[in-house]
Amino acid sequence: MARSVPASLAAAPLVIAAPDLMAAVAGWLSRLGGERRLSANTLEAYERDVRHWLSFLADHLGGAPSIKDLGDLRPADIRAFLARRRQADGVGDRTMARALASLRSFAGYLERHHGVNGAAMRAVSGPRAKPGLPKALPVADALRLADDAGMLEDEPWVAARDGAVLMLLYGAGLRIGEALALTDDDLAGSGGVLRVTGKGGKTRLVPLLPAVAAAVADYRRQRPFPVEPGEPAFRGVKGGPLSPRIVQRAMERLRGALGLPETATPHALRHSFATHLLSAGGDLRTIQELLGHASLSTTQVYTAVEPARLLEVYRRAHPLAGLVPANGGDASPPARSLADKSLKRKAVPPASTKEKGGARPRRTG
Repeated sequence: MARSVPASLAAAPLVIAAPDLMAAVAGWLSRLGGERRLSANTLEAYERDVRHWLSFLADHLGGAPSIKDLGDLRPADIRAFLARRRQADGVGDRTMARALASLRSFAGYLERHHGVNGAAMRAVSGPRAKPGLPKALPVADALRLADDAGMLEDEPWVAARDGAVLMLLYGAGLRIGEALALTDDDLAGSGGVLRVTGKGGKTRLVPLLPAVAAAVADYRRQRPFPVEPGEPAFRGVKGGPLSPRIVQRAMERLRGALGLPETATPHALRHSFATHLLSAGGDLRTIQELLGHASLSTTQVYTAVEPARLLEVYRRAHPLAGLVPANGGDASPPARSLADKSLKRKAVPPASTKEKGGARPRRTG
């Protein structure tokens, strides 16, 4: 199913750009949602970046920019925008890099569909965003969030809903967009295994733990609204599809009530899912499949979070782990030593002191 243009754009059209440019923005976002199947959260982030860009241009150029104006821009204009974002808004390298990626995507669309020269945008280099380490929660805090998810809600069904969503994030490792896109058919016919549609429309199978399945069933039993086939199972208080922002606000209130840090976000529960699995002995390939990562390199970021666990596995599994140097070393006394005769290579005879500059003596072992 093609994703729609973010509701914020449809509800509050841009008034800081000429009509032709407004139409181009809408067409670009529609294409991203339909052909590239970007998530709603990603589309909204791209839209915000373009709003900032067009707002800057309206001030920078002294009027609402048009498509022609974008074709006349120079690299210096783009660098001025990035400098203002950094100085006025205090954004970091990661946000700057994403904003430039958004603008390049839009510039590429204008070049392909409206003949706008995108050379100026290609000439600007952005900051290299260092990959941040996932901020996993301690096990006890993650369990508290899952157990107490609905503690601040007056409506029992809303409490059950929030609990089910957080259980899917921490107990199944789903992205928030994946959880909120699940239909009743997805949840009812899972048979202990959930079919999840992730980024790029790719599907994966995720086993449902009994506690997670029970939380989902409790929500569906209490939900006061009928849901049409194919519609999202999680609903807001007025019966419409549940917004990710509602879940984020619920998490903000909950972490305040429980005294948890600001890093306790819905996405942190997904990170916690992966980190806690790795800590308990899960292998990266399995975790990659559960998370829906296309590349193992994406999953490997968790190895920086749990170095102690990896070192433990390394010491237990590698053939050299039970050996220490013959001169002692710092390791704990093993059953074998590198000094054992059974482990030594055949000795190499020493080179003659008479040899000068000739060929190296041939090794015998």
